[in-house]
Amino acid sequence: MSPSEEPACTALPAVANGGPVSLALARVARLHRVAAGRRLRGLGLYPGQEFVMMHLWDRGPVRQSDLIKAVELDPSTVTKMLQRLEHAGHVRRSPDPRDRRAVLVEATDQSCGLLDDVAGVWSALEERTLAGLSAADQAEFTRLLGLVEANLCADSGECPQ
Repeated sequence: MSPSEEPACTALPAVANGGPVSLALARVARLHRVAAGRRLRGLGLYPGQEFVMMHLWDRGPVRQSDLIKAVELDPSTVTKMLQRLEHAGHVRRSPDPRDRRAVLVEATDQSCGLLDDVAGVWSALEERTLAGLSAADQAEFTRLLGLVEANLCADSGECPQ
């Protein structure tokens, strides 16, 4: 196959010759987010909102400032997500009784109906993402991604809690 016949999604831009793994990782991350978004859309969620909901389901009511730190997103992005989730009836925001300046965010009872659906989306996404990999390959891939994450965490100083 000549270079001009290579599929566009696998051609390596000349500028990325020094970082083919970084380019592949960026492409995979983008495609994974697109695939997740397509599946979440059927639940009425936007990409990233599932992480907010997962945190709230696991932790219960949390301060909005702590939620922003936990999901590692820009405060304005989280605020917009919370507005949409609140409008849809999935979260409730209220003043923190211990500090009226702070805002508590909690999942509503209505949102609990999404929990199994979000779990199903993530299971389907996992299955699609790892299709064709043996159990051993999947374990090795997970191990290698952990190493890559640790390298990037050490470099950025933004390690997950």
